[in-house]
Amino acid sequence: MSDIIINSTPQETRIALVENEDVVELFFERKKERGILGNIYKGRVIRVLPGMESAFVDIGLERAAFLHVSDVFHASDEYQALFIEDAEEIEREPKENGKREPCHIGDLLTEGQEVLVQVSKEPIGSKGCSVTSFVSLPGRYLVLMPYADHVGISRRIEDREERERLQDLAEEIRPKQMGLIVRTAAEGAALADIAADMNYLLKVWKEILKAKSRVSAPSLIHEEPDICVRAVRDLLSGDVHRIIVDHKDTLRKITDFLNLYLPDPSCKIELYQGLQPIFDYYNIELEIRRALDKKVWLKSGGYIVIEQTEALVAIDVNTGRFVGKRNLEETILQTNLEAAKEIVYQLRLRNIGGIIIIDFIDMEKPENREKVFNTLKEHLKKDKAKTSVLKISELGLVEMTRKRTRESLCKTISEECPYCEGTGRVRSRYSICYDILRELKRLRNQSNGKKVLIHVHKDVADILLNEEAQMVDHLQEEIGHEITIRPASDLHIEQYEIICI
Repeated sequence: MSDIIINSTPQETRIALVENEDVVELFFERKKERGILGNIYKGRVIRVLPGMESAFVDIGLERAAFLHVSDVFHASDEYQALFIEDAEEIEREPKENGKREPCHIGDLLTEGQEVLVQVSKEPIGSKGCSVTSFVSLPGRYLVLMPYADHVGISRRIEDREERERLQDLAEEIRPKQMGLIVRTAAEGAALADIAADMNYLLKVWKEILKAKSRVSAPSLIHEEPDICVRAVRDLLSGDVHRIIVDHKDTLRKITDFLNLYLPDPSCKIELYQGLQPIFDYYNIELEIRRALDKKVWLKSGGYIVIEQTEALVAIDVNTGRFVGKRNLEETILQTNLEAAKEIVYQLRLRNIGGIIIIDFIDMEKPENREKVFNTLKEHLKKDKAKTSVLKISELGLVEMTRKRTRESLCKTISEECPYCEGTGRVRSRYSICYDILRELKRLRNQSNGKKVLIHVHKDVADILLNEEAQMVDHLQEEIGHEITIRPASDLHIEQYEIICI
């Protein structure tokens, strides 16, 4: 069973999905940094790049949005007219084999052209957001895709009969030349409820097209609801037992949403009124802090190390304190199996995406490598993010990708160290000490003063006053200045100041 726990303050909202008392997913939204994923804009093409088969689109944000040719739909005015009330229906000729003909970006877009786009990936790091013109509108049970022409069923619905029922139902209610994705929440839902969701999404789409005709680019056309409503819409399933919130306004928002979509929900909605902060009471704060650690210990005594870089994420598996009970191969297998489960958990919790390399401990037996790979694949089924995994190589490496649509947890709640600039390392005390000694040598015949005052971190000062005291005395005679060293606790270890008096 799962719980959705929501902590709301005027500054930020935090949401945790808890499965069997384990925090598996975390979502943050700050008022000053509200996400734009799913928002729909009327944008203007400001640059077409044939060499990259892409374009940059001004949607009114600080950085231009990136639009790849594969995400461009060339919709005619007649096609858009299908979704305005009382418009005459117009049939489109189907493409052969149902496939889109390959196009070049220069054939589809020109600079200055206005386009309707939806944010498919949040800005990450120094990159602007990615957008697509294949708009999709998520509801409680369905996702409406106005520019598609097929039906998809959530992969998390595994019962064959239920999948066939939902496939037939979706084909029956979907508008002509529009696509639908049936969401996990639709499993077991009645036709009337799903049809009502369909009608609501169609109204939203019509309003979007009307708004598009009224405004000039760049403009925001449609904004996704706040994170509380999105979380309930996207996370609520038959497995969710309770929704627990700590703010009355949040409770009202969620209740209004459920009354619209789910008048008789199977889960309970509770207002938390304890004395402790809600995330402290449910031990979520502790999990957030742990999610920033590089090293994650396994129950057996082994551990994994997670290194996030700009290009990829490297995960290393180690036996640590685990010595096993039988033989080395069995010890390695058990560590790898436990690590496979923990790695998937950490990927979801930390929202790690992009290219991921997992270095499992080398196994001699092919059947053991297969066991570890199957365990990894099995646990990835719980992950809503799209993943692609290659078989374990002879070196014990697994290459995989996980779709990244927003910043990782680490980048959301932390920032780059201003001293090491993200490397995780600073220059040693001795390196700084020897820099200072070299700088003092340069003062020879360069200053008319009689004293030299050095402000330096206390750890570096200890080396200068003790281990290198003889060298400092020698320099004092060489440069002809009295040298005074003053430890400064407010300086970073790499900082120092040399003043000639």
